[in-house]
Amino acid sequence: MSKVLAIVFATVCIAVLCCAPSASAQVTVAVGVAPICPYGYFSYAPYNCAPYGYYGPDWFVGGVFLGAGPWFHGPEHFSGHVDNRFDPHHGYRGPFPGRGDEPNNHFHGNEARDGRGHVVQSDHEVGGEHGLPGGHGGEHH
Repeated sequence: MSKVLAIVFATVCIAVLCCAPSASAQVTVAVGVAPICPYGYFSYAPYNCAPYGYYGPDWFVGGVFLGAGPWFHGPEHFSGHVDNRFDPHHGYRGPFPGRGDEPNNHFHGNEARDGRGHVVQSDHEVGGEHGLPGGHGGEHH
């Protein structure tokens, strides 16, 4: 009797394992649509809107933001000026823009970053940035 029970148990176990769905390993990265921000958005999650003055004019082409982080669509070796005093990671706690807000200050960059948010230069007076051809990409509008 015990041999019959062992065979039945083994058969049931094999049947259960055969019916289990197979899983394949997949990695999916979905970043969705870039945030709609009047003066660009920070290059790190949750990609909040950056205030006017955070990005320099080299981040804009005809008033359109080049993007940052996963939505960056500028040249491969691009670097542009930012004013990291407007970055919450550097202690900024001031106001952030709403849709349609007007500019309220002038840009005074203190660091250069690539399109993914990596610092490529800390002294904005030193040359050598690889921005858009022909100098600055545009103006904030």
